[in-house]
Amino acid sequence: MRIPSTALARDVERSRLFRVSLALLQDEAGADKVAAVLPAAALCSVNLSEVAGKLCDHGVPPSAVREMLDSLNLDVRVFDATLAYATGALRSSTAKLGFSLGDRACLALARQLGVPTLTADHAWKRIQVPGIRVELIR
Repeated sequence: MRIPSTALARDVERSRLFRVSLALLQDEAGADKVAAVLPAAALCSVNLSEVAGKLCDHGVPPSAVREMLDSLNLDVRVFDATLAYATGALRSSTAKLGFSLGDRACLALARQLGVPTLTADHAWKRIQVPGIRVELIR
């Protein structure tokens, strides 16, 4: 299912995961990079909630949201206590960049797994935290 609204993309710019997911779902620039890593990619349940919520906010029915996201066969990781502490530890080092809980959860999971974080947001390249790597999709 394709999401037709360009206003949707502008409105949710702060949700990095959503931006990457949106690029894939709308076949935007960078979708090829996302599709190439998707089979081995993981995301935090917090970020899945953000994506689902934003889609619902913009009128996509919950059943369609689930169908759309389930079709991506995402490896959703539980936001457990270990990940919660790792996410909290990133707060002071990412606060000046305006990162949200979801942003930090994404970064903490990537660091925990030893993999780079994919994003469409160039501001993420300014992160200077040991063990965190960021790759741009466009």
